[in-house]
Amino acid sequence: MTETSTEFRWLTDREQQAWRAYLVATARLQEVLDRDLQAQSGIPHTYYMILAMLSEAPEHGIRMSELAEVLKSSVSRLSHAVRKLEEAGWIWRDADPADGRVSYACLTGEGLRVLTAAAPGHVATVVDNVFDRLSDEQVDQLFQISSAILGAVAPESDPGNILRPRA
Repeated sequence: MTETSTEFRWLTDREQQAWRAYLVATARLQEVLDRDLQAQSGIPHTYYMILAMLSEAPEHGIRMSELAEVLKSSVSRLSHAVRKLEEAGWIWRDADPADGRVSYACLTGEGLRVLTAAAPGHVATVVDNVFDRLSDEQVDQLFQISSAILGAVAPESDPGNILRPRA
């Protein structure tokens, strides 16, 4: 080790254990969400999230760039997924009449039907794997912990708004 390598703070054994548990738990949860959605509804979790975000947008449409930001995806990667959802008839794209360079993704009636059919199974997976495992106090702690992390990695965001369930 060099002299400078001892100047920064390493994780304690307790922090390392918590960090690894967090990484493995979140990765495995994503796998379970994707597997269950595929098995129950025939769609990957990524597609479900696109449909869900569009369902919550005003008039069920949002700029592709904004959708990419919300989903933390590149516009090119999102465009590929949206093209697949267009082929399925669940989304349509529309150009902004004021600025042809801007494209909107819009949820179709069929897309909303698919999302509505998939939602109960998705929510059951979340409840079974997360919330049924936590006490009320731990749910509050999960929100506080997630908000603290979000404040560090995305200080411009409003955790209360991003993390608030829709009405």
